[in-house]
Amino acid sequence: MALSKIDVANMVTGATPVANGGTGQTTFAAAGLAKRPNAKPIIINGDMAVAQRATSVTSHNAVSYTTVDRFKTVCETGTYTVIQESLTSGAAYLAGFKNALRLDTTTAEATAGSAGEQTTIEQRIEGFNLQAFKKGTSSAEKYTLAFWVKASKTGSNLQVNLRDVDNTRQIGGTYSISSADTWEHKVINFAADTTGAFDDNNANSLTIEWFLDGGGNYSGGAVPTAWEASSNADRNVTNFDLAGNTANDWAITGVQLEVGEFSSTTIPPFQFEDFGDNLARCQRYYFRNNAVDNIPFAAGVCNGTTNARTVLYYPQTMRAAPSLDKSGAGHFKVQIGGSVHDTTNTAFYYPNNDQALLYVDVSSGLTDGKGCLVIDDGGGSRYLEGSAEL
Repeated sequence: MALSKIDVANMVTGATPVANGGTGQTTFAAAGLAKRPNAKPIIINGDMAVAQRATSVTSHNAVSYTTVDRFKTVCETGTYTVIQESLTSGAAYLAGFKNALRLDTTTAEATAGSAGEQTTIEQRIEGFNLQAFKKGTSSAEKYTLAFWVKASKTGSNLQVNLRDVDNTRQIGGTYSISSADTWEHKVINFAADTTGAFDDNNANSLTIEWFLDGGGNYSGGAVPTAWEASSNADRNVTNFDLAGNTANDWAITGVQLEVGEFSSTTIPPFQFEDFGDNLARCQRYYFRNNAVDNIPFAAGVCNGTTNARTVLYYPQTMRAAPSLDKSGAGHFKVQIGGSVHDTTNTAFYYPNNDQALLYVDVSSGLTDGKGCLVIDDGGGSRYLEGSAEL
């Protein structure tokens, strides 16, 4: 006998019966439990739990990754303190979020210094992680972006954009801050796009940008509710003016991007990852090996009496061969047995996705061919880092 097809979307959950004070049976889809096409969340570190670089950066007026991993702070209009904020109350906290990314305006700029300045928060996503959207095909899927947001002032039609980097296309959506200093959950739908596929590679294919302030180049247009060719004028139609007053701040957490169209009642629950898995996904793009007592940075052999050639292994296979850096040239020592030698210089060679050579120079005292370790000099805040950010 043939088996009937099971309609998973309309299967019922074990909800509490109405007679017992519950809401009765509901479908998986209505409960937000419809199966996702991805085993892992598309947004990395959407709960803002990982901040390898720092938990607070002051006087920020630049384009860089600052605190919370995978969220780029593009701060050209105004000057800010960027914080990984710890949450202890509010609706977002009650929803399970203990951290947020917050921008506090510390130097106001009533009018952007140049027409091309902007202040946005971005997450850039590589093409490998976007294929479930089937973009550029007749089967293209819709997008749903959800997040918790809090700001010091109310405002309507704050803009958030999806920017297709591969095909120079964009689409926008808006949300409002209804109550100042109050966590609010936003769910925004974006249309499917049958034009232009995402590249299936490790480069930036999609940028999500929350637009908070900008110069004249980013005004005068209309919010693109359908996919269109990229237009700066359409990216910040209603300017929130975050830089306009030092009393202004804006914070975000709980960011999720889903395949398909959902409402605030049907969107699947946020996919919380354990901290180790979340950190490992972040380390595909950036890692910082901080000094830990008795734990070496690298190991290798002495090459003569003044040079050690060692191997630095990354915590995770990275998206691409990273740019490598260090806290300081003289922040390390070479250890051979019980003796240690101060370094005069450190340099990286031949990095690939998994490892690099770390050459360390000392004044004298090494033994050619003898095994050695590279350790910190005990001065505090010593580190090696690698970045393969998008």
